[in-house]
Amino acid sequence: MSPDSVFSALSSGRIAKLIRSATSRVVYAAPGIQDLPAAALVELTQGLFSPYLTVSLDFDERTLRMGYGSLEATDMLRKAKIGLTHSPGFRSGILIVDERGWVFTPVAHYLEDEPHSDETPNAVELSPAQVEAFAIRFCPATRHEAMNTESDPEMAMEIANLPHELGINTVDESHFEEVKKAITIAPPVKFDIARQVRVFEPYLQYVEMKLTGAAIQKHRVQIPTDIQKLGASADLEGRLRTTFDLLEKSSKLSSEKLEEAINLIRKGFTPSLGKSHGRVVLKNAKPYLEESLVEFRNQLVAHQETVRLDLQTKLDESRQQVVEYYLPLAKANPPKAVIGGSMIQPPPDEVFSKWLSRRLEAAFPKAEALIQKMVLDVQFKDVTFETLNQPDFLIAVKKAFPDENWDRVYNEFRNISHVSSNGQRDNRLTEEPLPLKRLADTSPLAASNLSEQTALAMSSDASIGIGYFEAKCWVTTWSSKLFG
Repeated sequence: MSPDSVFSALSSGRIAKLIRSATSRVVYAAPGIQDLPAAALVELTQGLFSPYLTVSLDFDERTLRMGYGSLEATDMLRKAKIGLTHSPGFRSGILIVDERGWVFTPVAHYLEDEPHSDETPNAVELSPAQVEAFAIRFCPATRHEAMNTESDPEMAMEIANLPHELGINTVDESHFEEVKKAITIAPPVKFDIARQVRVFEPYLQYVEMKLTGAAIQKHRVQIPTDIQKLGASADLEGRLRTTFDLLEKSSKLSSEKLEEAINLIRKGFTPSLGKSHGRVVLKNAKPYLEESLVEFRNQLVAHQETVRLDLQTKLDESRQQVVEYYLPLAKANPPKAVIGGSMIQPPPDEVFSKWLSRRLEAAFPKAEALIQKMVLDVQFKDVTFETLNQPDFLIAVKKAFPDENWDRVYNEFRNISHVSSNGQRDNRLTEEPLPLKRLADTSPLAASNLSEQTALAMSSDASIGIGYFEAKCWVTTWSSKLFG
């Protein structure tokens, strides 16, 4: 990054270094604060002459879970008796240290790591006039000074009536304890781990597909014991032992065609990574998988309707087959229950048939009960840190999708694990001074022109709240004062 550039990278380490250099004032406003800047602010309070500190955060469990700051950092400020206000929904970043200032984009550590060089800037340095315009609105001490030094009473009144751009409610004990309790009950995920997992999230997703209740032909009926004792033959040996197949496997009510269709979908869209991993689908192929599943579910509905219309008839036919099979055996070996319950001796065939039907009726299910259980269950699950770290994961993925460059993705996954979410790799940003060149340092007119462009851009961000015309007015006025 050129020394004349107004763009720079503000990491936690660099912010902390800037704060430690303060002699008169520090204004820090952001969604949250990390440990290094908080420790630097605490250090300032321990000196003989402490700068005036203004700190405002969106102190909320959501911002902590996103990684905009840490609970420990906020607690450091509280214990050091540093006044802390709450700015709900604030997502911009403002840093003013003495006469220098920056607007920066705070980093949500859940999404990405902090910048590690000025090649990835997240901040714009303000001109002196802009610094004063921001400071008047954000820093009470600067506002009072501006009011006291302003010779024009009307202008002093306008300064006094400027709205407070940051929150005015302090983060008190009850507020802090409420957020602390929420974070303690459900701690945030480790941000470096979350970022590692998201490397693969755009590419892969686990998927489980399970068809249940459709394979009616696999259901078997338990033959009552007293019927089994009547004897057996080889005629129905394939279907009849102590149990009886509800349907022939070749029946049109069989689920074989459905199972073939769902297996084709599995093989085509969800290759297996092995027993320890399961099946996965490429994210960009998922819409096509879902289209195929819609078509399959339509087939399932049609099959279910066919089964609904014909199944009870088939079940009755199967039961009658069993009755006809056992009828001669019952006549040859009359059960005592039949002889004892018949007024005609020997009992006629009708009595034996009715007895067999009654005994089998309780064993055979009703068609409605079978149809209601036909379900295609599909579950999508994102990859996890644990599965990504299994030694055979990359090998299995490469085998399943051999035409993709998985080494590049996996290297990115591995590299993230070496980057600290607390700025420990930020040595260059901590030690290097920021560029001293600022825009519009040459004249009030240049400052005014820059302010108009900057204010117009900022006015689109409701979190900053500086309107275009107000910002231009005050920047122009104070740039004139500063530049004479």
